[in-house]
Amino acid sequence: MEQNAQLQAEIDQLTTQLTGDLFSDMDLKDQIHNLEMKLNGVRPMDSHIDCVGCGS
Repeated sequence: MEQNAQLQAEIDQLTTQLTGDLFSDMDLKDQIHNLEMKLNGVRPMDSHIDCVGCGS
């Protein structure tokens, strides 16, 4: 559970940096999405990789 709280804190911190401008927020939204996938235990569709995220 500690890791989930840490991931949620990172998501919350990144969310506060969003400006509302789609182009300037693109990198932040990507980081938030990747953290949410880790938090929810989701991996990309059609992925042959068994670990969460990008396969690293």
